[in-house]
Amino acid sequence: FHEINGKQWFSEVNEQWKGQAMSLEVKEMLFDKKSEYQHVQVFESNSPFGTVLLLDGVIQITDLDECAYQEMIAHLPLFSHENPERVLIIGGGDGGVLREVCRHACVKEV
Repeated sequence: FHEINGKQWFSEVNEQWKGQAMSLEVKEMLFDKKSEYQHVQVFESNSPFGTVLLLDGVIQITDLDECAYQEMIAHLPLFSHENPERVLIIGGGDGGVLREVCRHACVKEV
């Protein structure tokens, strides 16, 4: 996090994407806590990305793009199964996969 022209910004710079960075203006920090395992931060950006979840300073998901991840991880396996009545979700802490799984009327137990 850094300040530019009196405004707070988050920038993600990662060796995976050489020569580029992702920066978002921070409207409000909503959550900032270090656990034994990771640093969890959630902030509201002043951009179309909306709310942003960071783990150890790396963007995990945003309001704008969460559907791409959640829908793919939930719907593809469910549509490939003949009759998915019971579903196990491991992880899924933000609840998005659960939301998408529950859209399938055939699912009776999660």
